[in-house]
Amino acid sequence: MTKPITKGGTEQIDLFLPYLSDLPLRDQREMMERPFFSLAKSKRVKPIDYRSPDGKLWVHVSASSDYGMATIWDADILIYCASMLADMARRGINDVPRTLHLMPYDLLRAIGRQPTGRAYELLGQALDRLVATTVKTNIRADAGLPAGGRGRREATFSWLDGWTQMVDEKTERSRGMTIQLSAWFWEGVMMSGGVLSIDRAYFDITGGRERWLYKVARKHAGGAGEAGFAIALPTLFEKSGAEGQYRRFKFEIARIVERDELPGYRLALETVEGQREPLLRMRRRTAGAAAAPAPASSASSASSASSASPASLAPPAPAGSPAVPDPVMDVGALVRRSVTSLSTRAQAGDITDATLATLRAECPGWDYQTLHAEFRAWVEADPARTPVSYQNAFIGYVRRYHARNRHLLRG
Repeated sequence: MTKPITKGGTEQIDLFLPYLSDLPLRDQREMMERPFFSLAKSKRVKPIDYRSPDGKLWVHVSASSDYGMATIWDADILIYCASMLADMARRGINDVPRTLHLMPYDLLRAIGRQPTGRAYELLGQALDRLVATTVKTNIRADAGLPAGGRGRREATFSWLDGWTQMVDEKTERSRGMTIQLSAWFWEGVMMSGGVLSIDRAYFDITGGRERWLYKVARKHAGGAGEAGFAIALPTLFEKSGAEGQYRRFKFEIARIVERDELPGYRLALETVEGQREPLLRMRRRTAGAAAAPAPASSASSASSASSASPASLAPPAPAGSPAVPDPVMDVGALVRRSVTSLSTRAQAGDITDATLATLRAECPGWDYQTLHAEFRAWVEADPARTPVSYQNAFIGYVRRYHARNRHLLRG
């Protein structure tokens, strides 16, 4: 793999482009539904072999035994690079380069990761996997070839052709890095309609399958209208490239649908008469049905709570439900407030001893009062967010916060 390059302290880095965390995010369209990446955080060396249902498109991804296959979390780096390319094109820059000069700090902040020493180490490992993973496909197999050389049946490439890092020899700190993008990826971003905008909350999604489902929903349901987009679960399983058996995949998708936490999109399983397997339907969320994002990590203190909100607590209304006539009244919120008032009146808004005991056993080390203040402020901001079980909702909030941020706790 490409090794860091050590430079003297007087080396100029004027060519490096600092991109702040508010860079509009874009993802390459063709990479949003095909199985190009491992969905697991554990090392994967088993190849991915995919062929579309009509047999016209195929993808083969092979991994290095030393580094493993590039993961969907590694692909965050490509999202950042695609966003940089799209922004350069939008600003009218001529000859948008395939080799990008950037600061690791900006990259980490832009993809929602804290710029700690461990994060820089993991960044290097992710870049190595993007270089070592080999993709063969007939999707845009002529990318990077001159017009006279077009017509190949397959393209073979790695996501990155290489990367280098400048390290200050006195401080041992990074002074910037260069990333050389593959021709296939670069051309896919630069072609007309080659990228789609994505929600910054995507980086808060912790599960690999959930991340991939968001990409599929964004591509297919983003402009599909009220009906959304539906796909049979066996077909979705093949598209995912996930390891394991279909029945396990089906079970996990059902759990994801039950939680229904994807930013911007609702999920529902539907049964179709005459078909043994269900469909997964994806729809854009309406303005009043936005999912609450999972708690975000804190940069300043492990005990500070995130301003992000817990998962949506009210299930969507079943299909075909009659519209509520005027005068306008949020019946669902009224029912939830009534249930809360009757069943948990003594506990709503306060943390019980039983809740604290559960949190200390499952999620030790946090300032529960600070986390509760943030959670309570979020609930009270909208009557529709009133949970049926206040204590269980808060426990779920802390569990998600703990899962995302336990690495910040000092051992």
